[in-house]
Amino acid sequence: MIDHLGFAVSNVERAKAFYLKALAPLSIGMLIEVTPEQSGGDAHLGFGAGGKAVQGPVHIAFDAPNRATVDAFYKAALAAGGRDNGAPGIRAHYHPNYYGAFVFDLDGHNIEAVCHLPE
Repeated sequence: MIDHLGFAVSNVERAKAFYLKALAPLSIGMLIEVTPEQSGGDAHLGFGAGGKAVQGPVHIAFDAPNRATVDAFYKAALAAGGRDNGAPGIRAHYHPNYYGAFVFDLDGHNIEAVCHLPE
C-alpha cells in the first residue's frame, strides 16, 4: 500500500523550517534529508516519529474532471474490493459544488474522488 507520500514545495529550506516547528508538538521530526547532489535532482525531506515514517490510515483525494468520473471511481473501487465510506454526492459543508465519493481501500485508507465543478 502507500509507503510514503511526496509533494513539491516552492522553497525546500523554508518548508523544512516550517515543518520542523509545526510538527514538533506531534513528536514528528525529520528522519532523512537527501540533497539535490545526492538525488541527482531535487532535495527530499522525510518526516516521521520514533525512527519510522508516520504511519496509520491516510486520506487521499483524487481530482476528477466531472461527476460521472466520481461515480465511476466509486463503482470501480467497490468492485475491486473497497468498502463504502460515503456514496457519491454533494458535500455542501465543504462548498456547494463539492461532489465526492469515499471508499476504504483494502488496508483501511480513506480514498476519495472529488469534482468541484457544478454539474
